[in-house]
Amino acid sequence: MFKFFRSLGSAPGREAGRDTSPAGLDPQVLLLPNAIAISGLPEFMLSTHLSHHNGFPFLDWAAAQAWVDGIGDPTVQATAWARCERAWLEHLQASLGPAYQLREALREEGGAVLLSTLEPNVARAMLDYMGKTLQRVVRLLDGVAQVPEWGRDILIVFDDEDTYYRYVSHYYPEAGEFAGSSGMYIHAGCGHFVTAKADMRVVEPVIAHELTHSCLSHLPIPAWLNEGLAVNTEHRLSPPGPGLLTPRQMHDKHLQFWGDAEIQEFWSGKSFLRNDDGNMLSYDLARIVVAQLSGDWERFRSFVLAANLADAGAAAAAEHMGMELGAVVCALLEKEADPAWTPNPGAWHGVPEQGAF
Repeated sequence: MFKFFRSLGSAPGREAGRDTSPAGLDPQVLLLPNAIAISGLPEFMLSTHLSHHNGFPFLDWAAAQAWVDGIGDPTVQATAWARCERAWLEHLQASLGPAYQLREALREEGGAVLLSTLEPNVARAMLDYMGKTLQRVVRLLDGVAQVPEWGRDILIVFDDEDTYYRYVSHYYPEAGEFAGSSGMYIHAGCGHFVTAKADMRVVEPVIAHELTHSCLSHLPIPAWLNEGLAVNTEHRLSPPGPGLLTPRQMHDKHLQFWGDAEIQEFWSGKSFLRNDDGNMLSYDLARIVVAQLSGDWERFRSFVLAANLADAGAAAAAEHMGMELGAVVCALLEKEADPAWTPNPGAWHGVPEQGAF
């Protein structure tokens, strides 16, 4: 989760609920921070640790973490980390242009932070929705979802898909084809949500989905479990309309697609990165499996807390639910139990995925 503090000595005018960008100023003339100072400590030089990709600034969060780790007082550490986040966000705001405004909700309203060009009333509605949705996610995923003791959720809404994809490309390998997305939770040093501007009704399920990922980021769970929880929570909080395919048609697609090799891609998380029907079917299969397993919440909660992406949660499922994951999927797809469908890390290519794509 993108953890945000208003640090001591922040500039005048950065009050809760107000724009924190000077209106009408060209971003090129904004006085952007180049260093962060904490009394009695060496400065953290942003100018040294900022890099740029596609015109956007990215901070070396490992360097920031090393600087913060050198501080003994946990309270001062929190302030120092918050200043790093704020400084990076101000640089990002400037790179996007003067139309982008940084707004924040009151802490009693959830304390969410939004960077966008949305009209004030729309931005306020989105901040309110984020605060309420976070509370609902925690209630729905009782004992599983976790909100850090300090921190705020930050959502960046880019004006268009081109800008969105130029930004998120920084987090993908240089070569290859990847599935499209409408939003994602980026958990890389400093977690944050990103999406493209759209009708509020389109953005709301993205927020619900990505907030779920942020509340699960403390767990080393496999991609299928991460995404299955996120999709089911999203559908509970923002029910989807009719799909392009009927349930029967989707079921037929599942039967045609999944085989021995494909199901190992599912367990490793690689199938979620496919650029064909395997991407859509992975999310849907994850949704179905999680819905099936979570009927007994007490047992399911114990499973989630023990699941590990190294074996796709197989050991935890056997211990806490008395189930073999391969057999569960075979039953759902009307297939005889097949040992080849059991999670088999030895057959996976590369490291397993944690999800939150």
